[in-house]
Amino acid sequence: MENQNREKKDDIIAGRNPVTEALASGRPIESILVAKNNHAGSVVAIISKAKKKGITIKEVDQKKLDFMTGGATHQGIVAIAAVKEYSSVEDIFALAEKRNEAPFIVILDEIEDPHNLGAIIRTAECSGAHGVIIKKRHSAGLSYTVGKASAGAVEYVPVARVNNISSVIDEIKERGVWVYGADMNGTDYMKCDFSGGAAIVIGNEGKGISRLVREKCDAIVSLPLKGKINSLNASVAAGIIMYRISSTR
Repeated sequence: MENQNREKKDDIIAGRNPVTEALASGRPIESILVAKNNHAGSVVAIISKAKKKGITIKEVDQKKLDFMTGGATHQGIVAIAAVKEYSSVEDIFALAEKRNEAPFIVILDEIEDPHNLGAIIRTAECSGAHGVIIKKRHSAGLSYTVGKASAGAVEYVPVARVNNISSVIDEIKERGVWVYGADMNGTDYMKCDFSGGAAIVIGNEGKGISRLVREKCDAIVSLPLKGKINSLNASVAAGIIMYRISSTR
């Protein structure tokens, strides 16, 4: 219970004035949650400012906000603070250039579990990846939970948040990066040549890589499964492949 309360205190900004001040101060905001049918007065102004900053707005049930704030007064609006500002895709390429290395990028197609995202960022840092790309919607963001799960790696790994994964894949392919999707029925990952610019795409915990994203990949790679279960945890699969890519650097 103590850890849960600490997470709420660090992660959540509740109430119209606190959220307004957080936006004005430039504090990184992951998303803003607004109670349904609560689009009046100062809430409208807050939503307008947030949208101009590219912050995701979500309509939720009043009971969800009550639960998130532990029953504290929230006036129908809550902001989820990000532990760090997002980087850009250009920042990722700049880091690779600074290190004089071929780009090594991790692309996450709707990873929703913050613990998985944190673990992936942690492994990305340890394996020498230059950055992680996540989707703006239907994905976990840089919340306090993610920062904690990353064991501090979020401070060192650029994380870019984009609207469209498919478009980003097109962009990085034009810059000489070969894109590999991790999915079933692909080439054994140990038989793939990951040398040169490489990006690995990890899909959603339940659905895997979306059809369109899979079609954009240059190749599909798979991990051999010798047990009775037909899939690995997303962060575990990502870690195995990241270290395989790292070994080719």
